[in-house]
Amino acid sequence: MAPAVPLAVLALVALVAPGLGVAPGCDYPAHRWCSSRDAAVACQVESRCPSLPRPAAAPVELSLYYESLCPGCREFLVMKLFSTWLLLPDDMLNITLVPYGNAQERNVSGKLDFTCQHGPEECLGNMIEACLMHEAKNFSTYFPVIFCLESGSSVTKNLEACLQIYAPELDSGRIAACVQGDTGVALMHRNAQLTEALDPPHQYVPWITVNGKHTNELQAQAEASLLGLVCHLYQGEKPEACGGSKAPKIPSGCRR
Repeated sequence: MAPAVPLAVLALVALVAPGLGVAPGCDYPAHRWCSSRDAAVACQVESRCPSLPRPAAAPVELSLYYESLCPGCREFLVMKLFSTWLLLPDDMLNITLVPYGNAQERNVSGKLDFTCQHGPEECLGNMIEACLMHEAKNFSTYFPVIFCLESGSSVTKNLEACLQIYAPELDSGRIAACVQGDTGVALMHRNAQLTEALDPPHQYVPWITVNGKHTNELQAQAEASLLGLVCHLYQGEKPEACGGSKAPKIPSGCRR
């Protein structure tokens, strides 16, 4: 007597290719068709394999163009962006921070000079955060430090304290050397170029792009309920944090 074949396998064969047996290009035995996504694709049975993990979805890409002392920028970063980042999985939201905002760049006797909307203190804050990002490299390392700076009493004077709390492994001396040297100027020049290249051109800060785009509607949605917007746009499996989010008050921005 021939060995018995599991009923589930027989049913799968019947569903995939009634009367033909194996799908063209399938080199896997029937009992392994649902063992991996590659096998299911080769054997044309993806829809019949509910246990397969869903393909990874692309993260939502969000870029924040801001300046360190703008009240609206600080409120969005601290109250909305940071909290949303904490709530969501790492692979769901990619954030790019560009501290420059409404600053102006000019060449003075062969050297770049920057003028900021809220004065020299803001230019220093922008450069500190740019140098912090440059030295830390890893977003999950430097974003809590920037959150600490922006939520504290002084963006420019609390670096040591914020590093001790959130990133004690970082060398404040290296960040200071960056701020005082050519590297900091180069970083600010790059941020100036990124900001000036925005299409449409930015009219205020915070200026938010989502998946490379800026519209008035996206800006308003991001400011009103960033968590809800990211959850809506993400094409993968939704985490528990996406169960619902209320719309907080929209902050006032800093116009040019």
